[in-house]
Amino acid sequence: MKRAIFPGSFDPITLGHYDIIKRGVELFDEVIVSIGINSEKKYMFSLEDRKKFIEDTFKNEPKVKVLTYEGLTVQFCKEIKVPFILRGLRNPADFEFEKAIAHTNRRLSKIETVFLLTAARTSYISSSIVRDVIRNNGDYTKLVPDSVRAK
Repeated sequence: MKRAIFPGSFDPITLGHYDIIKRGVELFDEVIVSIGINSEKKYMFSLEDRKKFIEDTFKNEPKVKVLTYEGLTVQFCKEIKVPFILRGLRNPADFEFEKAIAHTNRRLSKIETVFLLTAARTSYISSSIVRDVIRNNGDYTKLVPDSVRAK
């Protein structure tokens, strides 16, 4: 069974994340959306809310599982015996950043990173943009799945 994790903070999940997960399910038998916990980071949404947003969004997709973790992503992959990390790329800056992480992860382990380019219609969306729109009372509903809109 081919399994991959899709790590991130998902604060909140966006339509860009949704697109990568849906396409990842076509490539893998299981995609584990892995919410990283970083005690240094200030989140807009609680861990419970972020997890629920994702679970509600993919409630009808049995190949998607949601877990949380702390520490290095590659260590988490080893713990749950997952050989692939799935990542989305929006632009060249994402590629350079993600490439360095992928090389480091391969150096530390046998974990391979699989990159998917985001769809053109969602390539401009990031969680930080969504949070900024929310903070400024803008219409964020076109940027996130229904589960986040309901909150």
